[in-house]
Amino acid sequence: MNSSKSKIVFFKIFDLSIMLFSLNVSLIILGYTEEHIGSLYDLFQVKFKVINLILLSFFTLIWYQIFRQVGLYQNRWLESGKGEWKGLTKAVLTGSVLLLVLAVGFRRTNLTWDVVLCFAVLDFALTRAGRRGLRLGLRWWWQHSPRCLLLVGSNPRAHNFALHVLSQPQLGYQIIGYIDDPPNGQSYGVLSLSLKQLGSLRDFEAVIEREVVDEVVISLPMRSCYERIQRMLEVCEQQGIQAHLLSDFFTLRLAHARTMDFDGMPLLTLATSRPSWWSACMKRAMDVTGALLLVLLLSPLFFLIALLIKLLSPGGPVFFVQTRVGYNRRLFRMGKFRSMVPNAEHLQPVLEAVNEANGAVFKIKDDPRITPIGRVLRKLSLDELPQLFNVIRGDMSLVGPRPLPLRDVQRFEALWLKRRFSMKPGITCLWQINGRDHKDFDAWVRQDLEYIDHWSLGLDLKILVQTIPAVLRGTGE
Repeated sequence: MNSSKSKIVFFKIFDLSIMLFSLNVSLIILGYTEEHIGSLYDLFQVKFKVINLILLSFFTLIWYQIFRQVGLYQNRWLESGKGEWKGLTKAVLTGSVLLLVLAVGFRRTNLTWDVVLCFAVLDFALTRAGRRGLRLGLRWWWQHSPRCLLLVGSNPRAHNFALHVLSQPQLGYQIIGYIDDPPNGQSYGVLSLSLKQLGSLRDFEAVIEREVVDEVVISLPMRSCYERIQRMLEVCEQQGIQAHLLSDFFTLRLAHARTMDFDGMPLLTLATSRPSWWSACMKRAMDVTGALLLVLLLSPLFFLIALLIKLLSPGGPVFFVQTRVGYNRRLFRMGKFRSMVPNAEHLQPVLEAVNEANGAVFKIKDDPRITPIGRVLRKLSLDELPQLFNVIRGDMSLVGPRPLPLRDVQRFEALWLKRRFSMKPGITCLWQINGRDHKDFDAWVRQDLEYIDHWSLGLDLKILVQTIPAVLRGTGE
């Protein structure tokens, strides 16, 4: 509905405007130097104008993303503001620290620590006060200028929708009534809400002519009422009245419905997870940046491990490369430092009888194929380091479900296990930080699905941070 989206847009524009205003005022007050006054205008007059424009644009996007990830655009804070100061404090502090890091990293001499501190205090105060005022203003506007809504249908879906509208007056909608042809003339969904019945389905055009109607919400069953719905949509289209179809046609436990435009064709999309394009881009940027930095920093360790494998495990290659199953069951070649004897894959069928893991995976605690140097590498997860190149190539992510070999995937029996392929595989995951020696395959996959269902950039950062002590503890192999 338009009012909810408009409210979010208002808050986003307001927050970004306050951020730019606070930064400008802080630079004017404290950014004065002998050479120039430290305003945003002067910030663009220095030698590298393009760099400053890029930095400001980047910081604005990051600021928006921080507010979004903290949850400052969720209804619980947009409606009442209760507890908003906690999320706002976290967002402003995080953004201010990032601003200081950018200032130091790119040598922006105007952005000193006192300027950033002034910016943080000013932005918090103005945003907190302004959001409260904006909430009150929008609530007054929508409550005194409500949009009149006609409900078509009186089934349980219509009841749930009407109940939500009636319980949220700040949305700015007034249900003028409903029309339907219920069995025996009785409405079986919205009757308990005391809504006025304005007529039957055949009276739709007459009701539109008689009543003030801004929007129409249709909750009729699609199969039995297709022609009626088609006619109603045509009437709304002819008269310029906005029409909505409740899209919960199917009973689904995990998937969520959303509409999208596919090259001009409207689609109703059902998906279990729906990260925004911005979040997906940020995840990819974090993957590439993190992987490149780790490769550069750990390059001496790469050479040391390769040398040790050659000296302590001669007769085989440094790297072990195997086909793995990735995102949406795409096959890719994954690399690891070799931790087993050269003919390990050929020996696996012989060891199948002593497999200690239940389910589809193969796992033996004291696998005789592992070399002495390989056992150390596995204990500290150093054998996984070459997968950083898979991350750079785009086959993997830093965080995600671990990629499985073909042998394991071919043994999947339950369909729900395959949902782990709905996200790009990663080097580390929840299973990695919760105990890698866990042999219950179903529990492992449930942790993967928990990650997929609750994915966020914050969760990725949390897993990355917790991976370090988990690896140092060396729990499992």
